[in-house]
Amino acid sequence: MVLDALAHLTEERVDHRFKGLPPDAEGLTVGELAAQRRNLFTDGFTTPVLALSAERLEHNLRLMETYAARHGLAFAPHGKTSMAPQLFQRQIEHGAWGITLAVPHQVRVARAFGVRRVFLANELVDAAALKWIAAELDADPGFRFVCYVDSVRGVELMDAALSEAGASRPVDVVVELGAGEGARTGARTEDECATVADAVAGARRLRLAGVAGYEGEVPRADPERVRAWLRRLVALAVDFDKAGRFAGLDEIVVSAGGSAWFDAVADVFAEVPELSAPVLKLLRSGAYVSHDDGHYRELTPFNRVPEEGALEPAFRLWTQVVSRPSDGQAFANAGKRDAAYDLDLPFAQVVRRDGSERPATGISVTGLSDQHAWLRTTGEADLEVGDWVGLGLSHPCTSFDKWELIPVAEADGTVVDYIRTFF
Repeated sequence: MVLDALAHLTEERVDHRFKGLPPDAEGLTVGELAAQRRNLFTDGFTTPVLALSAERLEHNLRLMETYAARHGLAFAPHGKTSMAPQLFQRQIEHGAWGITLAVPHQVRVARAFGVRRVFLANELVDAAALKWIAAELDADPGFRFVCYVDSVRGVELMDAALSEAGASRPVDVVVELGAGEGARTGARTEDECATVADAVAGARRLRLAGVAGYEGEVPRADPERVRAWLRRLVALAVDFDKAGRFAGLDEIVVSAGGSAWFDAVADVFAEVPELSAPVLKLLRSGAYVSHDDGHYRELTPFNRVPEEGALEPAFRLWTQVVSRPSDGQAFANAGKRDAAYDLDLPFAQVVRRDGSERPATGISVTGLSDQHAWLRTTGEADLEVGDWVGLGLSHPCTSFDKWELIPVAEADGTVVDYIRTFF
């Protein structure tokens, strides 16, 4: 099913829906266009166009595969970053246990492409979505689904909806421990977590599978505060196990891990003691797949543990200078519709002219309009109307979502694949 669904993506016709692709490719299938191995710079692609580096993408996939294995972690990368089933499949081929998602629509996408294990990092209380989940679980004995619970009310709503749907398989849930007062979701105290767990024990259609949370929401996060919260999470699992709450499980889920503190997760999860069943230490970092040139370049744990390797930014947004009104200013034809801007503005990296590429010395992005990048230029800048400017981006989660079909290009510009997204 997985390969059939992915193969079907190659049969989609190229047309006006997909930004940046060559106009003369109209009517070709994606597979036919990929087989032509066109060059991003010389074979008809139009600006703006977002591209993924084939080499850097593969590097990042391999690095996190080996990192998780080295630290004894199962890996369920957060799929909301890319919402690209082709990348889900590559992540699974590189050892991922499954895919983490955030909302029901994303789970439907994953299931349409055959993902067998889904961790939903949210409490699911939508009755229609729960009815669909129940049907998926009942129809496929190999489908594993786990989601958060953080309130008695949520447990009651879930159980009622699943009972109404006639679910025959219980839904596995993990109690979410909140990261602190003022943080995002999650029960705030261990006592509240125990109350939620009691409610799960009394539910007919739910099964308590473990504990989880998100250390990225720890207030005033630093290594000490993050590790202290992670140790609370581990202690909660230990206390639940001593109380017999996990009786009958084949494995106990303990899960955390965004893209900023997975080194702390690895360290603390290494301290998990032996419990009544094997522990699935589930890491959920997602931004690694493309990494970035801003937010995650600064926050990545590999900055703290350089001996473990380094992620590489795989995105580059190619835009073209369309106006040079003064020596100190220029405008390129990519804006908020094309580039992430919620955390940092794009970064001017390289300029291409007449087939040659050079550093974007003296060029910086100072603002974005809907369809324009505002460029400040100093006396060092050699920039003309018509030049292509390669921009680095910050925050993968709001870069992928602006592009439905993304070329994957090798270092020389040869496009070897196209990544379809589903936001």
